Amino acid sequence: MKGKDTAVIVVAAGRGSRFGSELPKQFCLLDGRPVLFHSIERFRDALPGAEIITVLSADRIDYWNDICREYDFEATDICTGGSTRWESVSNALATIGSGIDKVLIHDAARPLVSADVVYRLLAEIESGAAGAIPVLPMVDSLRRLSPDGSETVDRSLYRAVQTPQAFPLDKLLKAYTLPYSPEMTDDASVMEAAGFSDIRLIDGDEATLKITRPVDLAIAGLYLDRQQQ
Repeated sequence: MKGKDTAVIVVAAGRGSRFGSELPKQFCLLDGRPVLFHSIERFRDALPGAEIITVLSADRIDYWNDICREYDFEATDICTGGSTRWESVSNALATIGSGIDKVLIHDAARPLVSADVVYRLLAEIESGAAGAIPVLPMVDSLRRLSPDGSETVDRSLYRAVQTPQAFPLDKLLKAYTLPYSPEMTDDASVMEAAGFSDIRLIDGDEATLKITRPVDLAIAGLYLDRQQQ
């Protein structure tokens, strides 16, 4: 069964402070259902045999159970998150069962990941990469801040990073033995801090946008409508 040797960690413990709503963005409705449901279902469809772990803040676990019953949604395994994304992922890694050798880590607020992206990421891991991440080219001009002001930089040298990010489980577990540092903004940065430099880039997907502002829900709805046509 596809995915039986793979775990998926869906990080949904964020407070969504930038979203401007009392309800964290992962629980807001997209096409009439919570964003988090869409994120999980994309992996269930792509990797029906995968172990899926949803990381939730402790004060949202009861709410999660309630909405799963309300929408008749099959809950995944859950794990309590921490005060940082690093701690949330670390907690989830400790719960992964036996027989797993690859792991995908995904932001719950990216509900429209495609199966194609998932398969291409896992193909890189199966070919021996220490990690694989989806990226998009920068389309805006960029400036780098300096003590004297700012300066233009060559945007062709930069990429915007998305999730999911894929890694061999044994290497990722080793990387997460390092102490936390603020520079560890995603899992690829944790791996690089541990000396795993073979992090391969694959083409990402504009539809895998991260819901950060209310307008992003509307944009995601447009992408979803297009995908369903």
